[in-house]
Amino acid sequence: MNEKHYEVVIVGGGISGAALFFELAKYSSAKNICLLEKYEGLATLNSKGTSNSQTIHVGDIETNYTFEKAKITKRTAKMIEKFCLEYGLQETVMHKHQKMALGVGADEVEFITNRYNEFKEIFPYLELWDKEQLRELEPKLVYADKEQTIDRPEPIVAMGAKDQYTTVDFGAMTNELAKAAQSADESKTTDIFYNSEVEEIEQIGDKYKLTTVNGTVYTADFVVVNAGAHSLYLAHKMGYGKHMGSLSMAGSFYITSGEFLNGKVYMVQNDKLPFAALHGDPDILEDGKTRFGPTALALGVLERYKGFKSVGQCIKTMNIDGNILKIFWDLLKDSEIRNYVFKNFLFEVPGINKKLFVKDAQKIVPSLSVDDIEYAKGFGGVRPQVLNKEEQKLMLGEASINPGNGIIFNMTPSPGATSCLGNAERDIKVVCDYLNIEFYEDQFLADYTDDK
Repeated sequence: MNEKHYEVVIVGGGISGAALFFELAKYSSAKNICLLEKYEGLATLNSKGTSNSQTIHVGDIETNYTFEKAKITKRTAKMIEKFCLEYGLQETVMHKHQKMALGVGADEVEFITNRYNEFKEIFPYLELWDKEQLRELEPKLVYADKEQTIDRPEPIVAMGAKDQYTTVDFGAMTNELAKAAQSADESKTTDIFYNSEVEEIEQIGDKYKLTTVNGTVYTADFVVVNAGAHSLYLAHKMGYGKHMGSLSMAGSFYITSGEFLNGKVYMVQNDKLPFAALHGDPDILEDGKTRFGPTALALGVLERYKGFKSVGQCIKTMNIDGNILKIFWDLLKDSEIRNYVFKNFLFEVPGINKKLFVKDAQKIVPSLSVDDIEYAKGFGGVRPQVLNKEEQKLMLGEASINPGNGIIFNMTPSPGATSCLGNAERDIKVVCDYLNIEFYEDQFLADYTDDK
């Protein structure tokens, strides 16, 4: 039996794991760090470019973000931009697109206008665009017909920006983070092991023993599990996070046959729905074709497009009892949520899905037809939506379990990719404090934030 020891072992080679790997390598005095990835490469699941909307979620056009959350998100999103600029990834990994939040109808027009007046304090680059300005910027939002002779009947307005970095191939960025980590300091050991699925984590004294499915054993002084929905599965196996369950939500997309939008167009979020509102995005991996989505579908797996091997793990991680059933009941007894869930199920059914989906997408592009789109096969991922059994409610945003004894479990639904460097900043402080090693915080803040 082989055994390898490290100060820190990170489980999960998505963008969250790679971000912490990078920060530990470059901004701490840790001498040996290891990243374990269960598949043959990094970012093969939710960080993959086709598994998410490729959006840097700054908080300027996401209408479900509060004023306070937008201030926090702006800081962490800026880290993504600064990393990509530092390593010369603009126009290859990170791109600029026009972006906006669109209000349709009198109520939403008022909402967007009021939000613009409030949020321009945080985002002074924001502009407010009326129908005539949108006719120039995004003509397909304005016209009801393909010939562009008839205006849509509803009043519309949008708040947005023209010259900001908006779009990232997070899969490619994951690999760049790992590469930057391994080149940060040649005196350090920065190992990455692929095909290394962690099956068991045990605490032995003040150390941790990690055993993979292929029998390789790793030991560590500190472990951080950044394995998506599997984080809670591994936490439960160790007896942590028993007050939580996880609902696996899959997001699917539809893609156009050509370019339909010049930039990102987001809709006003329905506060009753805990899932992202429909939006349209130019896809940087599909020659600028427009991707519409995501849909929201509960799935009984922890990973998408990997067969049914994680069904049993998913059932265990749901941690079903009366509290979990009450959360489901509270969600589904609301007719709006119930109809939304049923409609999103139908979005996955061949034969009827396109016709139904187009009706929703026409709120963005009124002239969109069934012939313009196709179901994007192989696109979309699975996000863990954490259920709090004690509070009997769905938890929104990231969830982290830190029992204070040298191990952390992170579950990062959207916008986990945008906040990866910020979440890693949070965790590196815990790791360095626990191991009594140095975090070069001043240098990190100077490189990646505007903090004074």
